[in-house]
Amino acid sequence: MAVGGRLGEEHLRDERLDHRFKGLPPDADGRTVAELAAERRSLFTGGFTTPVLALSAESLTHNLALLETYSERHGLAFAPHGKTSMSPQLFARQLEYGAWGITAALPHQVRVYRAFDIQRIFLANEVVDAVALRWLSAELDADPGFRFICYVDSVRGVELMDEALRAAGGTRPVDVVVELGAGDGARTGVRKEAECALVADAVAATGTLRLVGVAGYEGEVPHADNDNVRAWLRRLTALAAEFDAAGRFSGTVDEIVVSAGGSAWFDAVADVFAEIPVLSRPVLKLLRSGAYVSHDDGHYKRLTPFNRVPAEGALQPAFRLWAQVISRPSPEQAFVNAGKRDAAYDLDLPEAQVVRDARTGEIRPARGITVTGLSDQHGKLHTSPDAVIEVGDWVGFGLSHPCTSFDKWQLIPLVDADGTVTDLIRTFF
Repeated sequence: MAVGGRLGEEHLRDERLDHRFKGLPPDADGRTVAELAAERRSLFTGGFTTPVLALSAESLTHNLALLETYSERHGLAFAPHGKTSMSPQLFARQLEYGAWGITAALPHQVRVYRAFDIQRIFLANEVVDAVALRWLSAELDADPGFRFICYVDSVRGVELMDEALRAAGGTRPVDVVVELGAGDGARTGVRKEAECALVADAVAATGTLRLVGVAGYEGEVPHADNDNVRAWLRRLTALAAEFDAAGRFSGTVDEIVVSAGGSAWFDAVADVFAEIPVLSRPVLKLLRSGAYVSHDDGHYKRLTPFNRVPAEGALQPAFRLWAQVISRPSPEQAFVNAGKRDAAYDLDLPEAQVVRDARTGEIRPARGITVTGLSDQHGKLHTSPDAVIEVGDWVGFGLSHPCTSFDKWQLIPLVDADGTVTDLIRTFF
């Protein structure tokens, strides 16, 4: 246990392995995570069973370092979205690589973060659940070092928050930012600046909430392109300046929070946030991109801002799903033992990248092999005449969409380039 009774990474390393964790060696049952990691087994010959998802240690470290450097270069604080991995071990790595804190989407996620002593949390949603707010109020009172910020996007939401927090009887106000909606038909958020002012006034009328800034998500801008996204971001930064000029931030606020930034437009966020004028107090320019931690071989590979600014660097896909060929019913078909329960499929199907020969252990490119469909536990492959693949071979797949890759696995082997498993990454979905 960590200081104050919270869990630490040692708690995860002491967890005993058993049937709950797919893909792990059956003969590791009863060992702790730390004991299995210390054995430094091979992913391919050390008893791991297919399907098994692997996370590249080298690519993970590269991605962590790249976003740390990028944020520092552009004067941004960084609170990566933790919903991507829901892994306290990765949160710790992100904080080691300069993250200001971790972003959450739901109160349950905040509870996970707090269990592992995350001290700064940005909740990119409005919270109107009275039970969650009572818990939050108690958590704030119990730990003076805990910094928490969440959205407000309606007067009614402010009323519900105030009611629940007054009933909770806490002594610390909850810091909030007004969420500016990305446009008509977009997700949450106040649609018009005049309505934002009404929400801010409602916050000011409470004793339980404290307005500390403005925020939103540019990924929801309708017909998102460079011009439309930047136009919306300038509305967001102008709103912060207007609130400041109108004295809407109380005298107890030390810094003004301006936050945006998914994984597709953080270059635009960096550029527009650099234009924020001098305000009455320092501005915390908070970026929240989360998918970078593993990146991918599909959706984010196409969308990453580093495609537009290659001089800034490049992220590396860190996931590879390994599955075994279990059927070769015709020259044009093969089936592997991984499907929707194992692989992200909501944005793109997996991409066959390499084949590990069951006879020789040789790893070769997956030429002429295409994934054409997934069922729950099977992957359907089309094989062209030049494809070299047979029953028993392992196929390594690239995945699209980190968020729906992490959530299918409770323990993910962290693997060096030579296939050595050096750790196991625990997730909490």
